[in-house]
This record gives sequence, structure tokens and C-alpha cells, in this order.
Amino acid sequence: MTEIWTILKVLTWTRGYLAEKGVENSRLEAEWLLCEALGMDRVGLYVNFDKPLTADELAACRTLVRRRAGREPLQYILGSQDFFGLDFEVSPGVLIPRHDTETLVQEAVNRCPAKAAILDIGVGSGCIAVALARTCADSHVYGVDPSPKALALAQRNAERHGVTVTLFQGSLFEPFAGRTFDLIVSNPPYIPTAELAELQPEVRDYEPREALDGGPDGLEFYRRIIPAAPLCLVAGGWLLLEVGIGEAADVLAIFKDTGCFCDLFSASDPGGIERVVGGRKK
Repeated sequence: MTEIWTILKVLTWTRGYLAEKGVENSRLEAEWLLCEALGMDRVGLYVNFDKPLTADELAACRTLVRRRAGREPLQYILGSQDFFGLDFEVSPGVLIPRHDTETLVQEAVNRCPAKAAILDIGVGSGCIAVALARTCADSHVYGVDPSPKALALAQRNAERHGVTVTLFQGSLFEPFAGRTFDLIVSNPPYIPTAELAELQPEVRDYEPREALDGGPDGLEFYRRIIPAAPLCLVAGGWLLLEVGIGEAADVLAIFKDTGCFCDLFSASDPGGIERVVGGRKK
């Protein structure tokens, strides 16, 4: 007799299996995977607990569950991630947006003048640039990234949300000689190289190393961005940077050493971690 697998039975088994593989929030992630495989929302799952799955539906579920059990990030499997109240496409090879980075966006919004020219260094998926373009609607937002894959994804996300982000391929300020901005933001790589091996498998094994590796002490990109930024900022323009845990004081010291910035500050994320530092060009 063929075993009957209902939605509830599959959900229960998947939750346990993912938990065994070290996946946190295994119940919720099991629900999301089944929603994706079955083309339902979570309400649909709950009102159809007793529905038997077809062979094709079971196969689709198994494929997704196998990927997640291998610790592939859920966002890459589902192809999306919420950020700043917007739904962003995500894909392998490009850093997944983090809710921590919403603090950077909010601090930028708080300091964004009318009709601002904004530059996002290391645009990645476009989450920061698109969120700023949506929120500061009269601004002109630019983004730069060395990765063609990231730029293509950022362009799709800009189109997805009906905004224009002018994108350039290159490193840091290279494409912007002679151009100035009212606001420059960046979430640069800031994990010390030696700590990469200790990251969760989802990050260590799947997300792009070049978007994570901040050099021996995690500060390599701050030493490159902060001294160079004044040439690309208008007088009174802001440079805002996301930082890793415990890095705020060191990054603020780099700001001070340039002698070009005033009104230095740090801002904490909802977890109380100093997540953003910045300053205004004198």
C-alpha cells in the first residue's frame, strides 16, 4: 500500500529533518519551503493540512528541502528577501540583504537633503539604493559594483520597484572622477579574513567571499573609502558606512584621522549593536 503524505505529514517531517541538519526556525522554514513547492501561501497550508500530495508535488518538496538541508540559504532557494518593507529578488553570487542594514538606510534618509545626488558603493542586490530611491523620491541615486552579476540584479530590483538607479561597473570611486554627491553610503566587506571560516555554512559556503572579506582586521575597505570620499562629496555632504560588531570606534578613528569630517556619529541597530558610523564633510 502506497504511503499517503498529507501537507501536515510532510510539514512535520520537514521540520524535524531541517532541525537535525542544524537549521534554525525549522518549523517556519519548512512552511516557506512547502509554500514555494506547492504554490500556496501559509494560510493555504493551514486550511489544507489533510490534503494528500501528488507524486509531482512530493518531488518538488523533496528538491527544495534537500537544498535547504545542505544549508543553502533560504533566500536563494525562494529567490527573494524583504528589506525596508520592500521585496527584493536575490540570487546566488550576490550578498543577501540583511535587516541590520536597514539602520544604514534610515540614517541616510534622516540626513538626505532635497534633490540629493546619492552614491551607493558596492550596490550588490540594490537593496540600499532602491530603498533610498523609493524613500527620497526626488533624489538621483547612483550605484557602483565590480560584479556584473550584482549590477544586473540591482537593475532588475530597481525596475521591480519602479525607480531609477544609475549603475556603473567599477571599484569604489573609480567611475566618478570629477563628480560630487550630497550623500555617500556603503555596506562594505567588514569580516576579518580569519573569521570567515567560523561563519554559518549558509554564509561561508554560499555567499560571495568578496562581499564579506574585509581583510586581516576587517577594516581594509574603510581605509580605502573614507580618505577618498571627500573628493566626491559636496561641502556638508555625508558619508555613512555600515560596520561590523565592535568596529565602530576604529572606523570613527579613521574618519578623525582624515581631518576632513565633522559631526561624527554612530547609530545602533534594533539589537543595540553599533551598526552605522558617519560624518559630514567640513
